[in-house]
Amino acid sequence: MRLDKWLWAARFFKTRSLAQQAIEAGRVRVEGERIKPSKEVKPGDRLAIRIHDEEWEIAVRALSERRGPAAAARLLFEEGETSRLAREARRATRALAREPALERHGRPTKTDRRALRRLRGY
Repeated sequence: MRLDKWLWAARFFKTRSLAQQAIEAGRVRVEGERIKPSKEVKPGDRLAIRIHDEEWEIAVRALSERRGPAAAARLLFEEGETSRLAREARRATRALAREPALERHGRPTKTDRRALRRLRGY
C-alpha cells in the first residue's frame, strides 16, 4: 500500500495531497530515511512523522485501503512509549507557558495603543 494513502487512512492527514506534501518535505521518514509518497508500506515498518510541533514514532500494525472512523484508524498503528511520553510532555509545556506572540494578530487596536501609551507614561 502507498504510504500517502496509509497516512490518510490512519488519519494523520486530512487529505492525501497534504500527506504527499509532508512526505516530499521530509516530515515523514520510514526507518529513518526520506522516501517518496509512492513508497510501499507494510506491517512492521517504523515511521517518524512530524506534524507542526508534534512528533510521532510509530510502527505500522495493519493496512487499510479506506479511511474509517478514528477508532478504526488507531488500530492501524502502535505508538512507542517514549514517543507518547515526549508528546505529552511537550503538550504540557505548551499549555503552561503560552507563547505571547501567538496571540497577537496584525497591528495594535485603538485600545491596545492607549494601553501602551499609559504604560510608557505619555
